Amino acid sequence: MGGKRKMKIEIWSDYVCPFCYMGKRRFEEALRQFEHRDSIEVVYRSFELDPNSRRDVTINLVDHLAEKYNITKAAAKANIENITMNAKMMGLEYHLEEAIQANTFDAHRVSHYAQTLNLTDEITERLMQAHFTEGLNIGDQDVLVTLSEEVGLNGEEVQKVLSQGQFGEEVRRDQQRARELGIRSVPNFLIDGRISVSGAQPIRVFLQALEEAWGK
Repeated sequence: MGGKRKMKIEIWSDYVCPFCYMGKRRFEEALRQFEHRDSIEVVYRSFELDPNSRRDVTINLVDHLAEKYNITKAAAKANIENITMNAKMMGLEYHLEEAIQANTFDAHRVSHYAQTLNLTDEITERLMQAHFTEGLNIGDQDVLVTLSEEVGLNGEEVQKVLSQGQFGEEVRRDQQRARELGIRSVPNFLIDGRISVSGAQPIRVFLQALEEAWGK
């Protein structure tokens, strides 16, 4: 008889990606229904939708979408309303017109620090809620310290991480691995290093992938 089997799931996502938050919820529900959920290790990987975005940006999502895709603000608002409705079906409260499109590199560094203390899921959830529901600027280091403290991290240690540039290499390694795997959009779920699920798929798709990976 062998030891108890473990299976790793790596999730590439960004905190300002509305589909990443929805995908997180759907995956969590699939995992809740999965018979072997206690044998699953979930690891969050860093991905920046816009690594070149300014750190002091204050543009909201409506203006950002209108500018990025060269569409009217009315069209951008319509897209946002559709996303908001889909999120609501997952029990998520989005206020996207207030969401600030911040640079997320520092947030990913904080997440890697949280990983050393087994608080990755907590900080991921808190950052996404802060961005999508509360309209907080998660590119602001003071905001990051406050949010970190709320999930049980030491504020002074987080401030040190931010000021000294710690965990930057870990973020870049995640991004490099994504490129090597051909991951160009998020969320992306790599199950057992073999089965990839891209996007905020229905719960049944995640559950099927989990069962397929476990059965092989």
